[in-house]
Amino acid sequence: MKVGSLEIVPLLDGHGREPAGSSLTRPGVDDPWACHQDLVDAEGDLALTVGGFLLRTGGRTIVLDAGVGTIDNGRYKGGRFPESLRAAGVAPEDVTDVVFTHLHFDHVGWATQKGSVFFPNATYRVHEADWRHFLDGETAEFGAVRKLSPLADRWELFTDDTTLAPGLDTRHTPGHTPGTTVFVVSDAGERALLLGDVAHSVVELTAPDWEAVFDVDPRAAQAARNALADELVDGPHALVGGHFPELHFGRLVSTTGQRRFIPL
Repeated sequence: MKVGSLEIVPLLDGHGREPAGSSLTRPGVDDPWACHQDLVDAEGDLALTVGGFLLRTGGRTIVLDAGVGTIDNGRYKGGRFPESLRAAGVAPEDVTDVVFTHLHFDHVGWATQKGSVFFPNATYRVHEADWRHFLDGETAEFGAVRKLSPLADRWELFTDDTTLAPGLDTRHTPGHTPGTTVFVVSDAGERALLLGDVAHSVVELTAPDWEAVFDVDPRAAQAARNALADELVDGPHALVGGHFPELHFGRLVSTTGQRRFIPL
């Protein structure tokens, strides 16, 4: 995806599957997936691409989200991330920054491997609210602590919306998790938004009442998702979710009173 002089490269890692009917719902709608059968498989599962993105800017090489890692548990399977990096001409030691939309397992998989830091020269960045939720205090999750504890001296946390690198800005969008962050890439008057899990599927952008079982605060997540959709619909800016098919960017348009995601 070209944004002015900047290029965002998808880094595919693998795929996941979740039961569509119980994962994403619309209260009061008997069969919300009836018009979206192209997004589910024969078993009624929603296919989720897992991976991240690469951005080079200001002399820095930045990984945005780090896939699911080497998991292969029947629901999620990763392993392609290093290959995707190599295809982009990048070795792990070349990466200067790793930034996370949030800290769920399927976004931090290659942060470490077998207790070792995978990107040895990188600073790791995330919103402080997610760091606290997953790694500190009563809500800390054992899996996240085990995966991310080798990064103890590498974290750089942010709170207020900020510029992380030339052309890379953060937008705190809590709901899915307390620190969920949308990354905005901009240059020469163009913008692209990396939504992370503000929307797990393109279907969540089609109507305002979709709910996701994965969200820590469903009402806040729904409000954040709808605010972004209202901002972006029929506009020039591109967007992509952290699990959209093959991590393809697209634009949100309105037709016959409904919103549609059109891949670019």
